[in-house]
Amino acid sequence: MTTFVVIGVLGLALLLVSLVLGDLLDSVFDALTGDIFSSAVIGGFLAAFGFGAALVEGLTDSTLVAGLVGIGAGVLAGAFTVALTRLVRDGGSDATPTADDALGRAGRVVTAVPSDGLGTVRLAIGGHTVQLNARADQAIEPGTEVHVTEILSPTAVRVAPVWNALPDLDVPDQP
Repeated sequence: MTTFVVIGVLGLALLLVSLVLGDLLDSVFDALTGDIFSSAVIGGFLAAFGFGAALVEGLTDSTLVAGLVGIGAGVLAGAFTVALTRLVRDGGSDATPTADDALGRAGRVVTAVPSDGLGTVRLAIGGHTVQLNARADQAIEPGTEVHVTEILSPTAVRVAPVWNALPDLDVPDQP
């Protein structure tokens, strides 16, 4: 059982080192494609093999059964590590939001927008908070909800207030 525990500890150490320092075996297995021979996968396999086999050997006193169960646990852990590695590596990363992403978005005025100058607005774009300079056709007070109607530059937009109600129209009563 001690041999299996030592293998498990070594595998866990290799896994931790590969998570902190990166793939240690990157140049060793250049000819082989895929993530199967990365240090994270090998460390995960060895840790699951060692600890799984030690557990089974402690329960059954059979080294053969312990070895077979350890191999199965190692293969499962290795496959899981490959899947996680691919997910992290190939997962999409959001690009930095730009003013072009702001078109049609709603936000709030931070600094008053005068009718003849620039103010600032804060928008939420893809989970990021973006603050941009803003122009408007009319003066808009801070805290007013607005939407972006035009992109003026990479750092400036044109906004219009969001109306919560229709304006009152003087409509004569119908007979």
